[in-house]
Amino acid sequence: MIYVDADACPVKSEVETVATRNRVPVRFVSNGGLRPSENPLIEMVFVDQGPDVADMWIAARAGSGDVVVTGDIPLAAKCVEAGAAVLRPDGQALTSANIGQVLATRDLMADLRAADPFRQGGGRPFGRADRSRFSNALENTLRKAKGQAV
Repeated sequence: MIYVDADACPVKSEVETVATRNRVPVRFVSNGGLRPSENPLIEMVFVDQGPDVADMWIAARAGSGDVVVTGDIPLAAKCVEAGAAVLRPDGQALTSANIGQVLATRDLMADLRAADPFRQGGGRPFGRADRSRFSNALENTLRKAKGQAV
């Protein structure tokens, strides 16, 4: 199963394409506003409004053999702890070996933003190369997950 933290996910179509090719079911989890898919492998899960409701839903279900797609680092940490494979939308795998550092960097950046509210900037635009890198990473992750599935 692939779980997607779908509210702000830029790679939903890539997930659907790779999942369809591999015949893996997907659950897009959001607070609403997503267009339903006619693909029988895709399930839209709409959760209540509120902070982290979609994250809690995913964290309660994801485990060994599953793949989670999220940019939310605390959710990623919970899913890694539960044994799921986790990918960020840029294709970076979050694992037990790197999640601690990623959490620490997230917290540091939050502190820096809080200390300087006029700090401007952001990441670079999400482009075609990012989508391709994600698709390749998801393909490889699914192959590994299939090998681990019971």
